[in-house]
Amino acid sequence: MEMRTTNPETINFKDKFDLHGKVIIITGGMGLIGRAFSEACAQYGATVVIADREGAGSEEFAENLSKRFNREMIGITFDVGKREDVERLKKTVLEKTGKTDGLVNCHQNKTAKFFAKFEEYTDEDWDAVVETNLKGTYLTCQIIGGYMAEKGSGSIINMPSTYSVVAPNQNLYKGTSIGCPAAYSASKGGVMALSQYLSTYWADKGVRVNQITPHGVSNNHEEQFEKNFSNFHH
Repeated sequence: MEMRTTNPETINFKDKFDLHGKVIIITGGMGLIGRAFSEACAQYGATVVIADREGAGSEEFAENLSKRFNREMIGITFDVGKREDVERLKKTVLEKTGKTDGLVNCHQNKTAKFFAKFEEYTDEDWDAVVETNLKGTYLTCQIIGGYMAEKGSGSIINMPSTYSVVAPNQNLYKGTSIGCPAAYSASKGGVMALSQYLSTYWADKGVRVNQITPHGVSNNHEEQFEKNFSNFHH
């Protein structure tokens, strides 16, 4: 048992972040945030499972990480909104590694008409965004998180949004072709509520459920958006 102490000199802080021997699944692992998480977990010693949609390049990225870090990484193609795909993800990881220690949900969906006005949003686009962002998080937490709760340990990190917490400042998007769709806000708000629920639901099962709310992730945005963003954020 680890001794409790208030003396920081006796604490090995580096070991607190060591992930050697851990298996971490990262959904949306080929996105901007997902790739950063994959790299970070690999650097800290984890066996990383990069799971993303077809054509995203999960397998190639995993192979690249394997060569760089000299240990097996896993790339899996799947649809996070389909139960059978998430079940297959869990089965494949357990067959290859024998366990899962962590889950980082970075997936999200931007449809072709993602930035349409609220009054013009189609049911198909709404359903697609909610299915990926919210239902996908529900499925991965239920299936993979449920496994970790059953074995008595694990960690889940979900990704809500600034717009899970506050309403968007519409002036931020003036003069640009982008915006913040209601479907995005609603789905990400659901992710936040679900994360809060699970954090107490599995508290006695040894599974920690936390969330990170990114803000201002640079992604080759339009010049006008960057100017607007700079004016509103100091």
